[in-house]
Amino acid sequence: MEQVINKISEYDEFITANKAAALYFSTPDCNVCKDLKPKVKNLLRENFPKIQFGYVNVNEARELSAQNAVFTVPTILFLFEGKELLRESRNVSLRHLTFLLERPYSLIFE
Repeated sequence: MEQVINKISEYDEFITANKAAALYFSTPDCNVCKDLKPKVKNLLRENFPKIQFGYVNVNEARELSAQNAVFTVPTILFLFEGKELLRESRNVSLRHLTFLLERPYSLIFE
């Protein structure tokens, strides 16, 4: 499931409500983003089901993007217990992402 986040208040609510969150910053016209997004969602669904997925359209949420120092798309922020633990931008390797998420995920949820 995906939650669309366009305001700072929605962002704050999303990270407070979820112990683990992935925020996918993108634009509708980014072709790389369109290809990567379903792959990331599938990776989370299969390997890290307790990480909630949020989508931020950078064109609609400029203030939120600036607050999180997102200046390129795609950028994916992974927050655990409200704190940013991992940030991946542009060229994202799903294999490497899996490796980076395994340890914090297992510490928090298992």
